[in-house]
Amino acid sequence: MIARHWRGWTEVQNADAYEELLKEKVLPALNGIQGYRGGYILRSDGQQEVEFVVVNLFDSLEAVKLFAGPDYAVPVFEPEAKLLLSRIEPIAMHYDVRAVTV
Repeated sequence: MIARHWRGWTEVQNADAYEELLKEKVLPALNGIQGYRGGYILRSDGQQEVEFVVVNLFDSLEAVKLFAGPDYAVPVFEPEAKLLLSRIEPIAMHYDVRAVTV
């Protein structure tokens, strides 16, 4: 399994709208990708900005490429997200998942 990790920041006033976009549109759309296994939205509210960490789980790098394309380290954004994000991490990181506990 592969974990795809990416970070982005919003201005405080855009944080709720960005979180809603992730929950209502972005992550549900990923369910249609073969090999997608779910994801997490992490949020850290600061005084000046809000940081989001998005972690998506895929069966393999091939499944990641179905989502992100051949240059899979480049982050993928909805057009609405570009309007809400104030800065972004320029690459998405990918990790082999070695253990899962619940």
